[in-house]
Amino acid sequence: MEYRTVSLADRVFESLEYSILSGRYKKGEIISEKRLCSELGVSRTPIREALSRLQEEDLISDSPSGTVVLGMTLDEIRDVYEVKRRVEVLASERAARHITDKELKHMRDILDQQEYYAHKHDVIRLMDLDTEFHLAIYDASRSRIFRKILRSQHKKLMRYRRASVRQNNKRFTESVIEHNKLYDAFEMHDEKLAHDLMLEHVENAAESLNKMNETDIR
Repeated sequence: MEYRTVSLADRVFESLEYSILSGRYKKGEIISEKRLCSELGVSRTPIREALSRLQEEDLISDSPSGTVVLGMTLDEIRDVYEVKRRVEVLASERAARHITDKELKHMRDILDQQEYYAHKHDVIRLMDLDTEFHLAIYDASRSRIFRKILRSQHKKLMRYRRASVRQNNKRFTESVIEHNKLYDAFEMHDEKLAHDLMLEHVENAAESLNKMNETDIR
């Protein structure tokens, strides 16, 4: 019973996290326990646990009116890219050192799907595959610390990445090309090349951010 409760709380957390980061729940919106119980069809216990975790992630906060959605500001997104500049490049070095043939095959499968959906201009599926590719790098780094930091921060960019594609529909095509170059570095176990290519990848994504304002990600 305890295991089932924890598993349900995890699912509720992931659902609410996605709703906040995707923009379904808007910045400044009040979300009550009663409303969430009704929408998700669960009791208050897993809702309360999920809300506690969301507060730890600084995605919601208490207010006189109730639980309020904080979301992400452009300044906070810029901070995320600062983290990625420093940590994700190190994770990529480690991934190039430790990656296995099985993990390379998994990456190749992701890239093949990315190229397929890029031709179809399926932005939502491309975003999901982009996340899968980056998570594969974090896993291959063999660092639980890097993985924990980067998984959380990469997910927080969801709305920004969607807005970025709306403004520049070439960005995902460029991103797929950059992913393929990274794959080649991982396949060669070239740590320096993986470091340099990931830094370039992060810088290119951050550059798109500089062309946006707060209204673009609402």
